[in-house]
Amino acid sequence: MEKHAGAVSELVDQLGRLPGIGRKSAERLAFHLLRVPETEALALADAIRRIRNDVRYCSACFNLCEDDLCAICRSDQRDTTRLCVVEQPRDLMSLEQSQAFNGLYHVLLGRIAPLDGIGPDQLTIDALVDRVRHGNFVEIIMATNPTVEGDGTSLYISNQLSEYPVQITRLARGITAGSVLEYANREMIADALTGRQNL
Repeated sequence: MEKHAGAVSELVDQLGRLPGIGRKSAERLAFHLLRVPETEALALADAIRRIRNDVRYCSACFNLCEDDLCAICRSDQRDTTRLCVVEQPRDLMSLEQSQAFNGLYHVLLGRIAPLDGIGPDQLTIDALVDRVRHGNFVEIIMATNPTVEGDGTSLYISNQLSEYPVQITRLARGITAGSVLEYANREMIADALTGRQNL
């Protein structure tokens, strides 16, 4: 019984290290895994082992994949003149789910954050500049997160790409359709005013 309690405790500790999982959630997950059929619990363990062994970064865009190139970079159905720059693979996935963009991507694997000790050399910015230098892109869409670090990263990249004949744009921001000005925060209103368009 002592050994079993130790194994449960270790699982709770490991689950509790996951982002957004507190002690109570970790305990709930651990006891759930004890109740499900063994095959289901072991399938989870196998899936975790498989992503650690088989998943790598795409050699072109740094998206997650199991081959040298991801499915997006391999596709001949994509617009190869437009490149969307995102911070993380999960950002790419969100944009893909919208089905509003059919170009290529570049994943930075982070953002410049001096306070966290993250500089440009720790991101894939050099690889991005190299892609633009050798590619046939007409537009680079900066889709970094609307934070101080995300905006700073976009500005840094824009400066790095300034010598190349490409249009650099950013995602529109501001007031979403159906929202009310009264409930919009100051940053949303400022973005909406800055990015205003002709009627």
